Amino acid sequence: MIEPHGGKLIELEMSDDRREKTLAEINEFIRVQVNAEQCQEIENIAQGVFSPLEGFLTKNEYRSVLEHSRLSNDLPWTIPIVLDVSEDVAKTAKPGDSVALIGPYGPSAILAVEDVYEFDKTNHAKTVFGTTDENHPGVKRTNEMQKHLLGGKIELIQTYKNPFDDHYLKPKESRVLFQQNGWGSIVAFQTRNPPHIGHEYIQKASLTFVDGLLINPIIGKKKAGDFKDEVILESYKALIDNYYPKEHAVMSILKTEMRYGGPKEAIHHSIMRKNFGCTHFIVGRDHAGVGDFYGPYDAHEIFKNFPDLGIKPFFFKSFSHCKICSGPVNEKICPHPPEDHIFFKGTMVREIVNTGNTPPKEMMRPEVVEVIKSYQDPFVK
Repeated sequence: MIEPHGGKLIELEMSDDRREKTLAEINEFIRVQVNAEQCQEIENIAQGVFSPLEGFLTKNEYRSVLEHSRLSNDLPWTIPIVLDVSEDVAKTAKPGDSVALIGPYGPSAILAVEDVYEFDKTNHAKTVFGTTDENHPGVKRTNEMQKHLLGGKIELIQTYKNPFDDHYLKPKESRVLFQQNGWGSIVAFQTRNPPHIGHEYIQKASLTFVDGLLINPIIGKKKAGDFKDEVILESYKALIDNYYPKEHAVMSILKTEMRYGGPKEAIHHSIMRKNFGCTHFIVGRDHAGVGDFYGPYDAHEIFKNFPDLGIKPFFFKSFSHCKICSGPVNEKICPHPPEDHIFFKGTMVREIVNTGNTPPKEMMRPEVVEVIKSYQDPFVK
């Protein structure tokens, strides 16, 4: 099986005895409030989704990621995983301290403070997202952050029940499943939309070259206008139940937020799927993009900078249904003009659904349409 990123799958969950002792002493720690999204990233660190990270980036690691898109040991890493804190916390917490990270439902983790530092939001946004335009949701999110960051290793006290946890496998669990299935090669598909025919075509085309397919939808904070998590999950369940071979396809969620970071997020998405045990990763048109901030195939080009990534990308261009060819095609294999095509785009599907219309069968499976239409309001507000 493919090695995790950095060679070791990180596991930082406390034993039962240590958890009990820590909870009994929790009031002795400096307390730092964290939100639900930060709690999720804490869990991703502790459960190995972000291997080899063992905590939030220190100042040296943060600079290395921003300046080189690599950790200080030269391992590819493109998205800074950081913890922003208030000025009061920054004045109180010092290197060498242990602080308790308190989430909405109670203690989440203990962080051993190594660094307390300020970061330049403008430089962060420009470097990670390629823009400082606040119309970009990642830039907006960056500007809303506190200006101080805490860096250091964490230990997870407890996880919190997610309503979709029945569909979640930790990296160590997905690896066991792949081994049990006898899959030596696995391709992962990233999604934040219900599946249209183009998605299905890409997934099945990729599956012809490997043993197994991991459909891995992102469940977490998204921008207004995106489909709700439950709509994405239920529509994929309908597709898999009706159109996929059970012995070669599985769905498991990825609990994190979309950053809409385009090319750099494509690399980040690949690394996470490598940690789940996947050997290949599908990169489509405008991967993790938003609006017109990135070129349609910028996320393909960036992989040239990371020959040592350790997971192989499958690149796909835009697909459509050609009325003359009577099936899914792309620009390389079909000679017919645009007016003969029905194009597969998430934005187009959202527009059709938003106006109360039904996507045509050439665009979306009827079982998927039925799921979407069963929700009175399928979109994030």
